Amino acid sequence: ACYWGLAEAGLMAELRNYVAIRLRERGHDVRTDGDGLINRALTHALTLISGTDVAIELHTNASVDASATGVEVVSLKEHKALAQKIAMGIASATGLRLRGLAGWRPPEETPHKQLAFCSRGGLVVETFFLSNGRDLAAYRDHKHDVAEAIAAAVDE
Repeated sequence: ACYWGLAEAGLMAELRNYVAIRLRERGHDVRTDGDGLINRALTHALTLISGTDVAIELHTNASVDASATGVEVVSLKEHKALAQKIAMGIASATGLRLRGLAGWRPPEETPHKQLAFCSRGGLVVETFFLSNGRDLAAYRDHKHDVAEAIAAAVDE
């Protein structure tokens, strides 16, 4: 998705890199789906899930309703607590509201119904609504805090 002249892929690749740095600083082995601002295809990301403790895909939400706002993490029920920690951390860092059940949403309640990444045990982090200018500004003003919040939640 592209709004305000910004592409989701570039924003989330940058965030991925910030999160990876913070997790490596905490001693974690981190695999990513690309280097720099490059994202490989989802089919490659799916191959990275096996053998990991936590697998995260970073995204932005978008809506035709420009007032749609908030943070949510989509995952299977077994990852609900971690999904909520991640969502709460992002909401705390940005001031955005939590969507779903305290920031968690099961895949069947999304427009996609079946998310291959989630069905294989991954968490899809919808960081903010790129279609909402205020959400974007809140994220851009606090992107390093967002990265720290995600890393801290995973580290716990």
